[in-house]
Amino acid sequence: MMSTIEKTDSEWRQQLSPETYHVTREHGTERAGTSPLNQEKRHGMFHCVGCGNAVFPSDAKFESGTGWPSFYEPVAPHSIGTTIDHKFFMTRTEVHCADCNSHLGHVFPDGPKPTGLRYCINGVALEFMPEDEDE
Repeated sequence: MMSTIEKTDSEWRQQLSPETYHVTREHGTERAGTSPLNQEKRHGMFHCVGCGNAVFPSDAKFESGTGWPSFYEPVAPHSIGTTIDHKFFMTRTEVHCADCNSHLGHVFPDGPKPTGLRYCINGVALEFMPEDEDE
């Protein structure tokens, strides 16, 4: 997996909180129901916490009942990447930032229309930037 943003492990550790580092760099998972982004309802864009890459629009967010922010599509196909994850005796599709390779979460084929996909994303891997309401 090539990324356009390369940092040393030390640089990532300086930039990210211990939990965010664990999720984004060590492919961890935050506890379900702990992200304030679960309740985020404003219009705007969700960005990768590692590099600021726009990854999911608020219009694609939906309540999945899983305890993690969920989306039915990324902002653009090239904003994320996927790899097959065989951890925990399961086969899942991991989602990562296309620019810095930060682990974001997983995608599952049980989402709503129009895509039928559920991008189940760790809130600590995202930063939300609301739209300017004055425009």
